Amino acid sequence: MQNDENAYLQQMGIDTYQLAHPQRLTGYQALEIALPSECKLLLVSPNLPQGDSAVLFERVLKSMKLSLQQALHLYPEQLPQLSTTQIEWLWFAGCASNSDIQANVLTSPLITEIEGNTQHRKALWQQICSYN
Repeated sequence: MQNDENAYLQQMGIDTYQLAHPQRLTGYQALEIALPSECKLLLVSPNLPQGDSAVLFERVLKSMKLSLQQALHLYPEQLPQLSTTQIEWLWFAGCASNSDIQANVLTSPLITEIEGNTQHRKALWQQICSYN
């Protein structure tokens, strides 16, 4: 299920679940995830930015001259399902940065931990600037 659909279902008060180990299901084949061409930044994090963390996420994107429409979120366990893609930025927030994707890679604590923490914000900003 796509993130837009998850957000819509959540607004309606409907719980959604993600299988932690889909490979354990006999005969199950995980669907390949293809990113739209307008996606410039992929956030890989166990937490979907919401509330204050979504506001901070949007501010970080603006500082990179990106819009929300140019960014997508994936849970770490979904990363192996990602089809070969060309992406500019790959941001691992609160999880291990393990991917063969060629991109500008950012690593940070969870976005909720960056909010209000000057040291974490500064470290993230330094990473972003190192690619310019």
